[in-house]
Amino acid sequence: MTRVSSADKQIQRKPKAAKHDGSRLLANRPRDAMPAFVPPCLTTLTSTPPDGDNWVHEIKLDGYRLQARVRDGTVQLLTRGGLDWTARFPSIAKALAALKVKSAIIDGEAVVETSEGVTSFIKLVEALEAGRSEDMVFVVFDLLYLDGVDIRDAPLKDRKELLHALMARGRRSPRLRYSEHLTTDGQTVLNEACVLGLEGIVSKRLDLPYRSGRNGDWLKSKCILTDEFVIGGYLVSTVDAKAVGALALGTFEGGKFVYAGRVGTGFTHASARSLWKTLQPLKTSTPAFAGSLTSAQRRGVVWVRPERVAQIEYRSRTGDGLLRHASFKGLREDKPARDVHRPKVKHAPSSSSRKQT
Repeated sequence: MTRVSSADKQIQRKPKAAKHDGSRLLANRPRDAMPAFVPPCLTTLTSTPPDGDNWVHEIKLDGYRLQARVRDGTVQLLTRGGLDWTARFPSIAKALAALKVKSAIIDGEAVVETSEGVTSFIKLVEALEAGRSEDMVFVVFDLLYLDGVDIRDAPLKDRKELLHALMARGRRSPRLRYSEHLTTDGQTVLNEACVLGLEGIVSKRLDLPYRSGRNGDWLKSKCILTDEFVIGGYLVSTVDAKAVGALALGTFEGGKFVYAGRVGTGFTHASARSLWKTLQPLKTSTPAFAGSLTSAQRRGVVWVRPERVAQIEYRSRTGDGLLRHASFKGLREDKPARDVHRPKVKHAPSSSSRKQT
């Protein structure tokens, strides 16, 4: 098994011993052609984390979701929308190519960690812009296909055991890491994650197959609110005429672009200038937001076409849905603007539903 980050070690003080041997999963199974790009299983935001025997909990990562496709030593890394980003992660691709496997489809996330072992989207963006792929780690958490066998219909428990065994083969790479999980009740795991300064946890049903889309099989519980928003305008910095001082944000709801407030912190001078340059070709004379904005919301804003997606960290929302204490984390390039909606919060499954398959 590849090394575990310092945050993992702290939150997993009492890991449950388990035998990781997934070889039985491949026995007597027919051979299948490698499927085309598989849309990922997506997480659903929940008000409280679930617990019960059918749920396991992993640390929520703050990076880029990638699907790794390995075949005869050749690696392809696809974003959650199917874009080929292999060239942007050469160190990860090289490490995956060295795996002792003929073919595989692996679900995971590319991250960069702080010195405290916490993943940072800002640091990942900086590493991508600087071409420092050696700073990145690919954390793997699911296996969809292995050596000619499609295992998406197998329960997560078996897929994770087989993935763990695959990652333990041969020489270990610091660029690859298996995502460990906890079986403790979800609220306890979330509380510890929050104490450690992590973003939150992802809870997954052990007994279900891999299903693409947002279906409730994987639930996310957050310590820190972080979501994607579309940029609808910007304010020029008061100290640099070619830098952004704030962004006007929104989401698409029912086909309409709905105002969500502003973010005016979290920019470095370099990122503020880079944003200004990025937004120049998108300038327009009128706002794209649906409905009327107040004079305060309009004041000083340079409007842009809503095509660029920003990741924003915030504390809460006002009663009318506007962001409170928001901070810019970086641009996202792996999700179309039209797919950015306000997340719907799901309540944790009841104790009766936890036992259902």
